[in-house]
Amino acid sequence: MSKKVEQPANFETILKDLEQIVTRLESGELSLEQALKEFEQGVKLTRQGQKTLQQAEQRVQVLLNDNFDAPLVPFAEKE
Repeated sequence: MSKKVEQPANFETILKDLEQIVTRLESGELSLEQALKEFEQGVKLTRQGQKTLQQAEQRVQVLLNDNFDAPLVPFAEKE
């Protein structure tokens, strides 16, 4: 069987998921183990969101660059 490659979520989905995690954590109804799992997922989503924002910032910098004739190329993802 082949592994399913997970596509990164868009920024809006990441924010929505983070808000839901915060709500669940603030409810105080989770066990310690559940809270830790939620926190871990929140950290992963935060990193994805930061990466997305960084890539957007880089694209804006290229677009604002003085060299209007420079070709636009996709940024390579850093792992």
